[in-house]
Amino acid sequence: MFEDMRSRRAARRITPGDGRPLKRFRWWQLPYRSLFYLPLPDGDGGKAVYAVDVGRGQDQTSAKAKADLYLDGRHHARSRLPAAFPVPGGTVEVRLSNFGLRRCHYVTVEGTEQLLVPDRDSAEGRRAHLDRAHPALSRWIGAVSLTVLVVALVMLGTQLAEQVTEVPAVAERVGAFTAPVHPPAWGNVVLTLVTLAASTERALRLRYSRLLDGAVG
Repeated sequence: MFEDMRSRRAARRITPGDGRPLKRFRWWQLPYRSLFYLPLPDGDGGKAVYAVDVGRGQDQTSAKAKADLYLDGRHHARSRLPAAFPVPGGTVEVRLSNFGLRRCHYVTVEGTEQLLVPDRDSAEGRRAHLDRAHPALSRWIGAVSLTVLVVALVMLGTQLAEQVTEVPAVAERVGAFTAPVHPPAWGNVVLTLVTLAASTERALRLRYSRLLDGAVG
């Protein structure tokens, strides 16, 4: 029942496409554009290629936040985000995070999920190419990103705990807590910058954790 309600809401967000051609990805669009592809059987023994074109940095809570679906290079549909485009055999789900894409997956009617293929020239495509060409380096970068977010979450948690226990009523009940680390102002700035970089790197791989990435965003 819940899935049916969600599908109906998603369908109401979709409008027909206007048939315009899909523009190729340009290098200057790296900071703000994501482009993914999904080839599917067309029923006649060939392949139909769907493409999802979405701008990063949109406020997903805004009615202006949109994703576009193309079919064989022509504009097929548009939807407000989060989007769920019906395609043969399932649905293409698109959702943003504060740092990029949170989801761009093909979900079949059986419930299996498949990440769409990023355009080779896009930021996501370049990150995927690095993973294929240099898997060890890719794993190391991913581990560093995860470590940065864990450290940032722990530091944020301890600082919040210290602030909460400074309230006299709370201190009387649970006692005072002192954060083990008090970085200087410049240290907080550096931590913020590397945390943003780590979350952006994870978004390029469409990795999202509500605890880690959501806490940062």
